[in-house]
Amino acid sequence: MLDVRFPAGPPVTVDHLLDEIMAGSRLTVGDERIRDFLVAFGRRLLRPSLARRHRELDTLGFFLSPGELLRTIDALRGDHVRMPRGLAFHIPPATVDTVFVYSWALSALTGNRNVVRLSPRAGPLAATIVDTLQEALDGADPVVAATQRIICYDRSATITAALSSACDLRVIWGGDRTVHELRRHPLAPHARELTFPDRSSFAVVRAPAWLSAPPETRTAVAEGFVNDFYWFDQAACSSPRTVFWVGRRADCDAARADFVACLAHAVRRRGWAVEATTAVRKRVAAYEVAADPHDDPLAPATTVPRRWLGTGTFAHARLDSLAELVPLVGRRDQTMTHFGFTREELMELAHALAGRGVDRMVPFGDALSFHRVWDGMDVAAEFTRLVTVFA
Repeated sequence: MLDVRFPAGPPVTVDHLLDEIMAGSRLTVGDERIRDFLVAFGRRLLRPSLARRHRELDTLGFFLSPGELLRTIDALRGDHVRMPRGLAFHIPPATVDTVFVYSWALSALTGNRNVVRLSPRAGPLAATIVDTLQEALDGADPVVAATQRIICYDRSATITAALSSACDLRVIWGGDRTVHELRRHPLAPHARELTFPDRSSFAVVRAPAWLSAPPETRTAVAEGFVNDFYWFDQAACSSPRTVFWVGRRADCDAARADFVACLAHAVRRRGWAVEATTAVRKRVAAYEVAADPHDDPLAPATTVPRRWLGTGTFAHARLDSLAELVPLVGRRDQTMTHFGFTREELMELAHALAGRGVDRMVPFGDALSFHRVWDGMDVAAEFTRLVTVFA
């Protein structure tokens, strides 16, 4: 039996769930009924009572604003006819509570029926989001409740296999191990799969630019960086784990010291705290780093530390130039947050990387801002299929 979280209802069998959701009315790409529901839901997320408790909902609320949703649909227009893929089965991670909303919202916006599996280990923010979705059903077109489901079940190979064989698109957010495990359950021959496996991210700062920036700029950039790593305990794939300093050794020493001081001030001002279990893991990781014979934090970089070291823990390394990043980047690297570089310099780096890694280059504070283009894919487009019509 499945626990049906949205729309709230009694437990059902997987066969009953599939019969219900496939009996609902058909949707179209950009369906106004779904769009209206998403806008109403987004506005509820931005209520002060929620926004004060969960600051990460600001980004999600903006993503669901009328203008952003219209831009997403407009970007899909072209010579072909866009059609929904059909039934999408989403399997998000338990560690980042808001990811399932981005994935589901884009899929629903493009006209798909959706089944989202929430882990029993999902945090309180996920429960708050589901409650808000339920509230937004008031006044929504009945097609929303008929075509969208959020369910919860423990690790059941039988249920996962049934949903996988019935869907037209399977979306997996999680580590490499999760992807491998779920691929044991075959899809229908026509079905497709989107995977978002293990990724890591880093930050790059031009030391002279930091030192010459006015105090208010450094304060604002530090606060943005704090958001990048404290939301989701730095476990998000786009949260930085290494900071590269570009410049002479003396400049990098001075810039790093000031940067760390600004971060400490921002953390205290925002009242961020680390849970006890995370603090223990952070200390263990710090001891492992301390035991590394390469203990100079600003030595020239030879590798990119990619593993999670604990919330607010970073490796630091120095580069003489931005071009020195190229041999250090791998396919697993996703987001590069940056400060002090021009667009031309960033474009030059992107061409030099030639697809070997880094799918996003964004300013500090935007690491966790979701966009329909993610991990090098136009996710909204992947949720649709193209129909060619010639007359």
